[in-house]
Amino acid sequence: MIKPEHRRHRRPFRRRPVVRIRGLTINRLLPNILTTLALCAGLTAIRYAVQDRWEQAVTAILVAAVLDGLDGRVARLLRGSSKFGAELDSLADIVSFGVSPAIILYLWMMQDAGSLGWLAVMAYAVCAALRLARFNTALDDTTLPPFAYNYFTGVPVPAGAILILMPLMISFEFSPGFWAAPLLVGLWTVFVALLLVSRIPTFSMKVVRIPQEYIVPVLVAIGLVATLLVTATWPTLVALGLIYVGSIPFSIRRYAHLKRQAALMMGELDEEEASAAAPAQGPPDQPNAA
Repeated sequence: MIKPEHRRHRRPFRRRPVVRIRGLTINRLLPNILTTLALCAGLTAIRYAVQDRWEQAVTAILVAAVLDGLDGRVARLLRGSSKFGAELDSLADIVSFGVSPAIILYLWMMQDAGSLGWLAVMAYAVCAALRLARFNTALDDTTLPPFAYNYFTGVPVPAGAILILMPLMISFEFSPGFWAAPLLVGLWTVFVALLLVSRIPTFSMKVVRIPQEYIVPVLVAIGLVATLLVTATWPTLVALGLIYVGSIPFSIRRYAHLKRQAALMMGELDEEEASAAAPAQGPPDQPNAA
């Protein structure tokens, strides 16, 4: 028991103020760090192109594409998505996959075509910017049906950057041929630019679920592709690009089938109209790709 005369000597308990440090953790910053590195890789590609180091320039674009694919997934895993990160990602994409590939292609071959060559690469860069602007405005669209989230509208900009550089990749492996002609390269560049701004549905691998029985074969296929990328980098990339372009008709057919099925379930389309609109080849309930 404390005596009365000693009570006045006790110091009252005071809670220490909590000092809060404003800022973000490294985990929250990691997606933006990856996006910044992708931007640096795209700018470095321009530097290599000015120095006529074409393989290093294309490699820098590929590094930017890998980093661009990682930043979004890391942001979702770490719950670090933000409006700032989305805007930074779009700005980095237009530089790394819009401006840089156009400059590389122009310095490599299209400057020999004069003004027409410049118009071709400029058309690609403008279409890349339009594609990104349309993508950003569609992020808040809540009216899309669930199956539409498995598809992109048009070809994504990173894929477009790799596609227009395919003639340059072919020249790394083979001696100069018809694929390096300015006219053919210009037509291919305009074709890819139109794919960017088209309304064509293309497969998106972001939300694809692999069935349990296919996990091992898929891992084996990924290992095989990785081996080919190391041993025969440029032919493998060209083959993957051609496979991607070849998959577009299948994505169109699959999207149309899912759209008919959704309309049928909502009562907007009767069975006779659905069967009449179905493609002639193959049953409509058998997907060509997952």
